[in-house]
Amino acid sequence: MPMRMALSIGLLVVATSGAGAQYLGNYSANPYAPNSTGNAYGAGSRYNPSSINNPYGQHGSAYSNNSANNPYATDGPKLYDSEGNYRGRLSSNPYDPDSISNPYGRYGSRFAPDSVNNPYGAGNPHTPDSPTNPYGQGLSIQGADDD
Repeated sequence: MPMRMALSIGLLVVATSGAGAQYLGNYSANPYAPNSTGNAYGAGSRYNPSSINNPYGQHGSAYSNNSANNPYATDGPKLYDSEGNYRGRLSSNPYDPDSISNPYGRYGSRFAPDSVNNPYGAGNPHTPDSPTNPYGQGLSIQGADDD
């Protein structure tokens, strides 16, 4: 009986470990999709409290550690494609190894296949997941929960 309880507790911990993430929209150039950061009236609105474009919000401020716009942030929002593959951090920090702004990193290099900056890889403007496709869905942005 104690083994079954330990297994149940272990499964509960695994099931709730991703509970600290908040969906912030899609990193996309699509100006028509409501969840796109490229839509000034949707998820990309500068008045939306959870938008990466809101200069006063947790995810858009130049001073927040959870922001996409703080060049020193270490905990910027994470990007995922439609299959759940991790595509790096939406961050302006050029020194963070997971940042899409790191020109030498896996997710920021123009030559890395996993990079949104590679027009022949994850940044291909002809794939639906690409943030550079003006008609696509882009990448899902997951930020830290507002506490």
